Amino acid sequence: MSEALKREAAAMALSEVRPGMRLGLGTGSTARHFVHLLGERVAAGLEVICVPTSEATASQARDLHIPISDLDALDRLDLTVDGADEIDPALNLIKGGGGALLREKIVAAASDAMIVIADGSKCVDTLGRFPLPVEVNRFGLGATRRAIAAVLARHGAQGGLELRGESAGTPFVTDGGHLILDAFFGRISQPEALSDDLLDIPGVVQHGLFLKMCRKAYVATPNGVEILQTDN
Repeated sequence: MSEALKREAAAMALSEVRPGMRLGLGTGSTARHFVHLLGERVAAGLEVICVPTSEATASQARDLHIPISDLDALDRLDLTVDGADEIDPALNLIKGGGGALLREKIVAAASDAMIVIADGSKCVDTLGRFPLPVEVNRFGLGATRRAIAAVLARHGAQGGLELRGESAGTPFVTDGGHLILDAFFGRISQPEALSDDLLDIPGVVQHGLFLKMCRKAYVATPNGVEILQTDN
């Protein structure tokens, strides 16, 4: 998918931003386009205050002189704009391919609305083709990994469970200092039940299922940008 189409999707999402808004800024390749375009609007006089979902996004925002804050200072956010790794027809998402899922979910949950910008390859009939990231505490990793594997077996996962970065010799560490286990499902038939089962494991910090959180998606396709909406 061309960067021009991603940028067009980001521009359409930017049209929903109003002066004085408190915004959550997402992480990832498509979200970077949104932050860049927002920076241009801020330079032209738009007044907003933003909460980044990762250190990388915070750095980009500072470089563009976008005012940033945090959720200790701001009670609620008006809108979060972020990317996604998968989007189903109900606008349920898998996120966390970039490793920022915990902060992304905290920011989205603190927002009155969440909009996703993505390219058409992210749209699926059923979640699960993309590996589901599960953020875990370093302590007790072996026990947590076994517990997650048992949940995967109960939910019919078609693949295994991999510690991100392990094959390269350096496990990936999130901005919060945690590790990520990528779970390969193929198809997630009961996302709500899977969410509950994963969160019942003490070593699991959070997972990448974003259920009933997104209300609109701007999806870049070869035929232009499509708008997907839900009444959630």
